[in-house]
Amino acid sequence: MSLAQVHHISAAAGDESAEGRFTAVGRGVTAALLAELEPLFAYVLPDGAPHRPTDAELRSLPQAFTYAVLSDGSRAVGRTAPARGESSAPVRFHTHAVHIPVGVPLPGDRLPVEAWRSPHWATVTPAGGASLSDPLGALPPGPAPVREGLDDFAVSRGPWLAAVLSDLRRASEEAAPAGGPVVLVERRSADVARWLGLAAVALPRESAERLTFTTYTRRPGSSALRVVGVAPEDAAAAREAGLRVHVCADRPPVEATGDVWARTAARVWRSRAPELFQEARGLPGDPFAAGPLAVVALCAGVGLGSEERAAAAAWAAERPYALDAKRTGQLVEALTSPGIDDRTGSEFDAVGRLFGALDGRCPAPVTAPLAAMLVTEAVRGGNGSLELPRRDAFVGPEGEAIAGVLGPEILTELESGAGGSRPVARTVQLLRVARLLGMNTRDLLPDVATRLAPALLRETEAETEGPEGPEGYAGPGRPEAAAEAAAGPLRGARTPGLTGSRGAPGPSGTPRTPGTPGPSGAARASGSAGTPAAPRPSGTAGSPAAPAFAPALLELLDEQFDVRTALLGALDRIAPEDPGAVARFLERVAVPFTGTQALPHLRMCAEAPGAMTTLGRDRTALWHRILRAAGLSPFAEPLVLRTAAGLVWEDRAPTVEEARLLLEAATSDAHRAAGTWSRLADAALGAPADAEEAEALAHDLLRAFPQEIQGRERAALQLLALCRDLRTGAPEPGWADRVRTLRDRAAPLEPQVQERAFTALAERLLAPDRPGAELYAFVRSDDTDLIAAYDRAARTEPTRTRLRTQPAYAADCFTVWTAHPHVGPAWTTRAAALLEEVLRPAVRSMSAELVAEVEETVGRTGSSGRANAFRDWNRSRTLGRLGRRIVGRVRRG
Repeated sequence: MSLAQVHHISAAAGDESAEGRFTAVGRGVTAALLAELEPLFAYVLPDGAPHRPTDAELRSLPQAFTYAVLSDGSRAVGRTAPARGESSAPVRFHTHAVHIPVGVPLPGDRLPVEAWRSPHWATVTPAGGASLSDPLGALPPGPAPVREGLDDFAVSRGPWLAAVLSDLRRASEEAAPAGGPVVLVERRSADVARWLGLAAVALPRESAERLTFTTYTRRPGSSALRVVGVAPEDAAAAREAGLRVHVCADRPPVEATGDVWARTAARVWRSRAPELFQEARGLPGDPFAAGPLAVVALCAGVGLGSEERAAAAAWAAERPYALDAKRTGQLVEALTSPGIDDRTGSEFDAVGRLFGALDGRCPAPVTAPLAAMLVTEAVRGGNGSLELPRRDAFVGPEGEAIAGVLGPEILTELESGAGGSRPVARTVQLLRVARLLGMNTRDLLPDVATRLAPALLRETEAETEGPEGPEGYAGPGRPEAAAEAAAGPLRGARTPGLTGSRGAPGPSGTPRTPGTPGPSGAARASGSAGTPAAPRPSGTAGSPAAPAFAPALLELLDEQFDVRTALLGALDRIAPEDPGAVARFLERVAVPFTGTQALPHLRMCAEAPGAMTTLGRDRTALWHRILRAAGLSPFAEPLVLRTAAGLVWEDRAPTVEEARLLLEAATSDAHRAAGTWSRLADAALGAPADAEEAEALAHDLLRAFPQEIQGRERAALQLLALCRDLRTGAPEPGWADRVRTLRDRAAPLEPQVQERAFTALAERLLAPDRPGAELYAFVRSDDTDLIAAYDRAARTEPTRTRLRTQPAYAADCFTVWTAHPHVGPAWTTRAAALLEEVLRPAVRSMSAELVAEVEETVGRTGSSGRANAFRDWNRSRTLGRLGRRIVGRVRRG
């Protein structure tokens, strides 16, 4: 059908009073459409344009090639160009446009931008108002005349290509993006049309048809089109309007776009291969996914970046059926090219997924380069997240070749003593690759497992701990967290096997440091504990997430039985040193136990979280349950005592009652070998001052561990044991001085132990049958703290009651508190205060007969002078009170 054409002449440049007019209007173009079209044809001369241009200057002025969608859904394609005017108006602007009704395609099913080079755009209105030829219908057949030169233009605009194509893609979306049009700044309006030509080739047809545009305007901010071209002098104004501006006539941009499709499209254009766009549209997937375009580009030999290659590999891994054998081979060859040196981790991961998709689907010679690339990266690049090939991927000469290259490197690194600081994922990857290549690592496994086991715990703890310390710890060793313990599993703080500053002795009695292997596991492995209960799998409800290395580690243990045996044995050996860390590791990683290994410590650690959830605050029940899980008696394997204690009490001391339970659970030899005697000592020394059983516990510990308990702790426990003798027995003579001596040896002494010892000493010295020599030694010491404790004991209600009711006791206290007036300031001050504040009120409350008895007893046990002193002391208080009464009466009179 014939399309209606419109001709329009705009006002003369500089003539503000003149108006534009339509000089010819085709059939079917209504007045409403003309009113909508006229603003599209407005033309403003560039700054500095001559008033009377020459023919060459007139031809150099920009032309506005416009494509717009009108309000009724119809479209218009037109060109506005400067033309020679009359003498009064030397320059006019002529618009020749074609109106395209709704649903009518362009002739030849062309895209609008393809008409920009049509030779039939008129610069004057034809005679009679009818166009001599249709600028759209008269286009030459085929794309070559229209697209000529686009390759050269794309190469010349290489630095801007990806960013512009990315913005043009977004501008072509079904819903017009907010923020106004994309602004392309070029010195020539024809170059803006070339940009639109590049987009028309790269974009799907429906997207290109939505891309409305004009190649020249002076008012980009008010344009309703999606893409506009402006001259360089208008770029600043466009930026100030908040528009997306690409100055393609200036310095190249510094920042690259993150649009992988646009970057891939830019490389295709710069490689002068636009036919690949159509080829990529024949592959399945999103039209703007980078994968299909990257695949056809790589197969065609176009060099791409790492993200683009990763996109190609990822797409092909999801759709291995979409490529034929030839294209699959081309893609593999391009991805594994030895000339590529910018591969990233994401690219290797995508290649790993591609290998998994092609393995077994394609012949081994096709996938062997991918397998070789993956294992080489696993060894040399340190990428621990790679999906490794199956073991039979290297059967034949390919496997021998890669093993000959990588084998020595793997063995050297596994033998390295730096394995203790090597990440777990790295060690796991090396072991898996070694098996993949058929290498013999049996002799290395014991040392590798010994270094790998503590690294597993260290990395698990590092992922557990947050900026505010261990996350959510709620173990039963904390009574205040018992409710949390009943609701959640073991997690959080480290739980070393021993507490305090003492080192943990090993079986020989010598200190051991964390990570030092315990007794040989041969004895444990020789027995059978039956089929074990595997630890709760990670990721279940209420369980913390597994560490990053867990999937690869579990695959390794599943693949290699000898590695699993060695590693579980190493973990079992170090479990007594930090059982809490092992329990948290087993809670996060569902390590498979085997029925052929005893592994008592691992079984206890695996049992702990569930037991804590069930039993909560009841640490005694928890102790028995965890100890039963070992499957071995503490007499056969003493270290189970240390593991159980570390799990139940973590880094805190048990109570005195719990300590007695521990002591009775095994012989002293077993506790000595396990090092748990130190927890028992902590329990005794940390017990409250009113816990009387602590004294008996201290006595038993000194007898059971005479060689292990030394130094400050020994003196403190001896002080507790002396308290027991002071209260219940007959201590050896010299106990008053011994309390002071042990206190000094035990410094810094626990406050509750000192309080208990001083109280016991004071109460013994206040007893009626206390030895005079001990009292004399005590008084002569003039020890401020001891005398203060004596003062407190003398002021207690039992002592006051005895003073009021027992004249002999009151007489004895009077004698003691007045017998040593020149010993020292501490004693004389406290003794004088006790006489006035404790003894005098007691004597005053006695009857006259009892007071007389006190006086008689003082004289009988001392001397007549002492009796006179008591009489004077007692009378002085009475006279003083009477004198004050007389003075008060005189003053009132």
